[in-house]
Amino acid sequence: MDKNNDEFYERLKVELDNSNTWPDIYLFKFIVPNIDDNVLRVEDAFNCMGAVIKTTQSRTGKYTSISIDVTVKDAQEIIDKYKEVSTIKGIVSL
Repeated sequence: MDKNNDEFYERLKVELDNSNTWPDIYLFKFIVPNIDDNVLRVEDAFNCMGAVIKTTQSRTGKYTSISIDVTVKDAQEIIDKYKEVSTIKGIVSL
């Protein structure tokens, strides 16, 4: 992990801790290309967490937007999830 990513996640953790009381519901949003099993891989990352997952395909069918509402215990859990799904090729975290 490079220094810029570490700094980004550290700033994100501070912002999340300043604006939330834990545990809290957090909305993750991603866009993934509709190749391989990308959508399934994102859904699997939130399996067994009681997440509410909504998917919407783009008009062209090339991409899927994924919104995930889930209760998290702290900011670190959010950061860990972003890092976990960042390995999916072409994913964009919003």
